Amino acid sequence: MNLPQEFTQYTANVFGPQRWERFVQAFAQEAAVSVRLNPWKALKNPFSQAEPVPWCQGGFWLNERPAFTRDPLFHAGVYYVQEAGSLFLDFVLRHWVKEPVSALDLCAAPGGKSTLMRAALPKGSVLVSNEIERRRANILLENILKQGHPDTLVTHNAPKDFAKTDLIFDVILADVPCSGEGLFRRDEGAIKEWSPQNVHFCAERQRQILRDIWPCLKDGGLLIYSTCTFNTHENEENVRWLADELGAEILSVPVRPEWQITGSLLDGWEQPVYRFIPGTTRSEGLFMAVLRKTGGNRAFATLPASLRTQVKKYPLLHLLSDGQPKPETKGREQIPSIAQALSLATKETDFPRAELPLDAALRYLHREALILPASTPRGFVLVTYQGHPLGFVKNLGDRANNLYPKPWAIRSL
Repeated sequence: MNLPQEFTQYTANVFGPQRWERFVQAFAQEAAVSVRLNPWKALKNPFSQAEPVPWCQGGFWLNERPAFTRDPLFHAGVYYVQEAGSLFLDFVLRHWVKEPVSALDLCAAPGGKSTLMRAALPKGSVLVSNEIERRRANILLENILKQGHPDTLVTHNAPKDFAKTDLIFDVILADVPCSGEGLFRRDEGAIKEWSPQNVHFCAERQRQILRDIWPCLKDGGLLIYSTCTFNTHENEENVRWLADELGAEILSVPVRPEWQITGSLLDGWEQPVYRFIPGTTRSEGLFMAVLRKTGGNRAFATLPASLRTQVKKYPLLHLLSDGQPKPETKGREQIPSIAQALSLATKETDFPRAELPLDAALRYLHREALILPASTPRGFVLVTYQGHPLGFVKNLGDRANNLYPKPWAIRSL
């Protein structure tokens, strides 16, 4: 792999000789595969060969990479394929958040950290999962709906839009757009797009995002800042800026030495931050810092119980899902939605169900018509695989019309 010369020179200097050598050697190895189980859907671990990720409840490394798109349990939201470093968010949230909160994942697509947040936050919490870019927001919506938790809202807005509302959050995750150095091993496009100019552009854009959202964090609230890049400009220097310019207190979490997490690499600055570096930690790369807002406006957070109502009050917030699935109206007919099929709020008695074997489940996910057993009721039927809902069909008797969303369909069997 040909890394940019300027990246090599800079990063080798920041890492130091031994850490840099391990980093380079990691590129010659196959990337580890990890998943996180959905605690509300995964009643048992579907993977027989799995090693727990120690910093995440329900996180596992797999011995090999299965064909996830050919596993109906993946499409049902039973688990999420997620890089092990990003699973550290679970450890951070469980350490610092003990009571129900109103939370915001500001830059949430494709949804891995949002679905993790909803799993890690205490019962009674409500999460707003936001993405500014519309195409990515649609991907986020799909993954949030597949997780199924009704207390997760999906919005499509710029960070500054939230500052135009009266919404105040207890916890904000800012997993900000970055130069993507942590993607180099799995995405050659990230290498081609890298440049020192882009690094500095990203660092400035990150600071603007933080300025925009800071008024929406309550006094004493938590801001979790993260990137998937390695340089100090987008990482330590931005955290130092948050502390110096916005008055944030940098907090620590009790990591274990055997995890081999690296601290600050900024000369003369020893505040607690957490770096996952390939070759040192079993990860593709992550930087995370935990900060608390101190002093200022004496703001009180929006109560979790009222957050859904408050978000819906503001027309400028583009709400893609309020977490309360409803049927779709076509003419005079009410057609049950995919959100209803996958929601944890849907009861087993709400719709007739038909269990599918593997081959039929894959054909359903491919959007093919099915033939259900003769005893299956006519009309709308929820089809399942191993008891987990996949979506709806309209059973006509001689065939069942497939209602699985076209954009979600798998491309080949």
